[in-house]
Amino acid sequence: MAQRLLAIFRKEFTQTLRDRRTLTYVLLLPLLLLFLFGYAVEIQVDHIPTVVADASLDQQSWAFLEAMETSSFFDIEHYVESEAEAIRAIDEGRARVAIVVPPGFAAAVERGDAQVLVVVDGSDAMTVQSAFNAAITVGEAHAVGLLAEKLTRSGGPGSQSSLVPLDVRTRVLYNPDVRSLVFMVPGMLGLILQQQTVMLTAMAIVRERELGTIEQLLVTPIRAWELMLGKILPNVAIASLNMCTILALGVFWFGVPFNGSVALFVWLTLLFMFCGLGLGILVSTVSNNQRQAQQLTSMIMLPGMMLSGYIFPRSQMPAVIQWAGDLLPVTHFMVIARGIMTKGVGLHFVQSQVLVLVAYGVVVFLLSALSFRERLE
Repeated sequence: MAQRLLAIFRKEFTQTLRDRRTLTYVLLLPLLLLFLFGYAVEIQVDHIPTVVADASLDQQSWAFLEAMETSSFFDIEHYVESEAEAIRAIDEGRARVAIVVPPGFAAAVERGDAQVLVVVDGSDAMTVQSAFNAAITVGEAHAVGLLAEKLTRSGGPGSQSSLVPLDVRTRVLYNPDVRSLVFMVPGMLGLILQQQTVMLTAMAIVRERELGTIEQLLVTPIRAWELMLGKILPNVAIASLNMCTILALGVFWFGVPFNGSVALFVWLTLLFMFCGLGLGILVSTVSNNQRQAQQLTSMIMLPGMMLSGYIFPRSQMPAVIQWAGDLLPVTHFMVIARGIMTKGVGLHFVQSQVLVLVAYGVVVFLLSALSFRERLE
C-alpha cells in the first residue's frame, strides 16, 4: 500500500513540476495577496487631497487652515477663488475635500459667530467617514483654542466671550446619507464586467484549443480575426445583459441614484468591455489549458478589486502600487462609473480616463490579435 501511495505521489508531483506555468501561478498568488494587503489596504485614511476657497485671507483663516493641515488628515493641494470652483475640483477628482472660508473670518471670530464649510466627496466610502470625523474633531479643537485665547485676553469668563467663536459645518456631496450602496454599485458593476469579459473570453478560446476544434475551424475559409470576433460577440451580449440587470436592480430596487447621462454611461461601458475582451484574448494566448486561464484571470481580478479604489482609496497607496493599479482598465472605469452615476458629470470631467481606456483597448487588442494569430499558426 505504501509503495502504491508513493508511486502515485511521485507521479502527481512530477506532473506538477512539469507544468511550470501552473506552478508559477500557484506560487505567485500568495505572494501577490501578501503584497496587496500589505501595501494597498489602509483602513485609516489620512492625507486626503484638499482644495481651499479662502475668501478672507486673514491671520485667523490661515491659522485654521494650518490646524487642518497639521492634523495630517488634510493635504491642501489647491487654492481656488470660490466654492463653485472647489466643488468642480472634487468633480474632476483633483480633491476629495473642499474647505470654504467666508470673507471677514477674523472679525467673525471676534464676534463669536464664525463659520467654516467643509465639503466632502461622498462617492468614496472610507474617505467620507474619515474626512467627516476629522473635520469635526479638528474644528472643535481649534474652536476651543480660540475660546481659551479670548478668555485669556478678556481676563475671565463673560456672557459673550464664553461662546464658542467658531462653527465648523460639514456637507457631504452626492451621498448625504452616506449609503454604502451608492458607491458600491458602480464599483461592483466594473468588477463584474471585468471578470466576465476577461474570463469568458479566455475560457472560450482555451476550451476550443483543448477540444481541437480551432484546428478544424482553420481549414474553413474563416479568417483569424473573424474567428476572434465571433468568439467575442456572445460575451459582449452576456456582459451587456448583466450591465442592464445590475443597473436596473441598483436604481429601481435599491434606490441608488443615477444622476448622469445613461447614453454616455452605456457607450463608455462598451469601451471598458472592449478592453476586457482584448485582455481575455491575451490571457488565452499564454494559457495552455482552462485551469491556467482561470488562475491567470484570478491574478488579474484580485489586484483589480484591491487597487482600483473599489474598497480602499488609492490616495493612501504608495506611488508604485498606484502605478500598478493604473495598468488595469477597471481602475479608470471606476472613476467613470462613479462620476457619471453618483456625481452626474459629463464627458469633460472623465476625458482623461476615457483616453486611457481608448489607448489601453487599442494596444491590448492589437497585442491580442498578433498573439492569437501566432498561436494559431
